[in-house]
This record gives sequence, structure tokens and C-alpha cells, in this order.
Amino acid sequence: QVQLAESGGGLVQAGGSLRLSCAASGRTFSAYAMGWFRQAPGKEREFVATITWTGGNTDYADSVKGRFTVSRDNPKKMVYLQMNSLQPEDTAVYYCAAARSYGLITSRSRFDSWGQGTQVTVSS
Repeated sequence: QVQLAESGGGLVQAGGSLRLSCAASGRTFSAYAMGWFRQAPGKEREFVATITWTGGNTDYADSVKGRFTVSRDNPKKMVYLQMNSLQPEDTAVYYCAAARSYGLITSRSRFDSWGQGTQVTVSS
């Protein structure tokens, strides 16, 4: 497993942008598909974005397509989520997750390492 730590959350006005970062530790980081999930109060944790181990393939939830971009830097063991045109409904705790896979993973159950989360609050 890898250990994950998110950062970059905060309070932003609607229409603004934030960039979340996820720092990973472990020798085999490049062998992991990485994902971003979010959980709003009273709701289930939901898929946001995912990226393959090479960074060559990505997938997004319909609600964030065209606004969010996931990327990774394997030598630095970092994953990023650039969030633009933020809306109040994007308010949630955002989690970084890792899945030991060379494929594209979107199912929450396939991810076996999770960070502690970072709060994103979008005001209207």
C-alpha cells in the first residue's frame, strides 16, 4: 500500500478555482491508478476523477467534466486535481485514493489506500 496526504483545500467563491495535491509515499507509486473522490455532508462518497499509472488515460464524473483536470507526476509521487468554475455543489471533503492497477479504475471498492481528506467549500 501507499500512504496518501491531500492538501490545497479551502474556501473559494463560486466561479473560482482550486488545485488539490496528493503526496504519496511508497516505492511502487507508479504501479497505482489514482483517483479523487468527494463526500458532502449526509451523502455517500462519490467518484470525481481517475488517472492511470502512466497518466495517459483519465476519466471524470459527468458533474465535473470540462471543469476538473486530474494529473500526476510519478517522479515526484504527486497527483493533482485542478478544479475550475467551482460551484456550491462542489462543496465536500475531497479524498485521494490509490488502486494497485495498470488500468483505469472508477469503482470506489477497488481503491485500497485513502488519504485523510481536504475540505473544499464553495460559497455562492
